[in-house]
Amino acid sequence: MTITIYGANCSSSRKAMKWLDKKNIQHTYRDISKQPLSKSEISHILSLTENGTEDILSVNSNIYKQLNLDFNAISFNELLSEIEKHQGLLKTPLLFNDHKLQVGFNDSIRQFIPKEEREKSLLSSLKMNLNPPIEEVLF
Repeated sequence: MTITIYGANCSSSRKAMKWLDKKNIQHTYRDISKQPLSKSEISHILSLTENGTEDILSVNSNIYKQLNLDFNAISFNELLSEIEKHQGLLKTPLLFNDHKLQVGFNDSIRQFIPKEEREKSLLSSLKMNLNPPIEEVLF
């Protein structure tokens, strides 16, 4: 399954792509400062959040402060329009597949490693850190 990354030529986006490359995880990248997201794409990202706009809006960004909007008081369509006009409102990178969203580059990115590989990695890590060997403990 391919991961999509929406970024804005930032160090976090580059780190995420480098990490995915290292893990041989297929991904596509889109620089939203050059190819802005549409309302439907923004709506899709919002549908993947747990906390709505709180998860994806960069409240520390200059554009957020300049707009001085009460994002809780505007309609959903107005919200989509503002984000569409001002892509700098979004935290980056936004990494997602059909079911998962991650905002920013952090340890949670491991969720995009296939489950079987995560289990192998955990088992290998346990083997290295256990004394006696894990085989004696498990079997």
